[in-house]
Amino acid sequence: MTTQQQYDAAALLASPVRRRLVELLEAGAEQSPEGRTAAELAPEADLHVSTVRFHLDQLVAAGVLESSFQRRGTAGRPRKVYRPLPRGAAPAAAGSEPLRLLTQLLAEAMTASVHGEKVTPFEAGRRWAREHLASHPDRAPADSTGVWLGRVGEVIDVLEGWGYQPEVSTSDGGRTARVELADCPFLDLARDNEAVVCGVHRGLIVESLRQAGEAGAEVALEPFVTENQCLAHIRTTTPFRST
Repeated sequence: MTTQQQYDAAALLASPVRRRLVELLEAGAEQSPEGRTAAELAPEADLHVSTVRFHLDQLVAAGVLESSFQRRGTAGRPRKVYRPLPRGAAPAAAGSEPLRLLTQLLAEAMTASVHGEKVTPFEAGRRWAREHLASHPDRAPADSTGVWLGRVGEVIDVLEGWGYQPEVSTSDGGRTARVELADCPFLDLARDNEAVVCGVHRGLIVESLRQAGEAGAEVALEPFVTENQCLAHIRTTTPFRST
């Protein structure tokens, strides 16, 4: 998947209509492995067949779906079917997994209503952390530099899983961690949608800290301090014990 395709895929799946079509195809993949036509999907999506066909072709162009023509019998025009890409069929380009994660969150963040409530990019990032990271409700907030930096390290592991290669430095006696996020895997998307992408990542960091036992930590993001670098400032508000 090229960089442009990555951008297109994330932007297209931000639409609840297109996301719904992908979900319908995925849900019916076992019963219809050859794929389904726009005419078959239209009633389930409550859309006109021409509208469905337009959205499906956009998703094919972005590399989210694949299509083919199938002939049934010898007479009549072949029918065009659409299906999700097979697992592992997409090129294993760097950033493909982070793109999948961000695309999933963008689809929620930019949808006006998910299960009857408004979802901001920040809240979408928090939801991902709550659903995917281990929670430690019995942990007390870190009361020493070593314990605190261990908690920050857990967040760094999450960011690395999202495709970053963070560099960390500390100040204020270790109480503040400065995390350099260079070569963002969503760089092109972030330039055009800074509030959305940065909102997701701030929510991700805030909730990752909360899951690690640091609900009171302060998180600030500085987007594009250089052309290819953003900064995250993570600070504990808990007093350290005296040594």
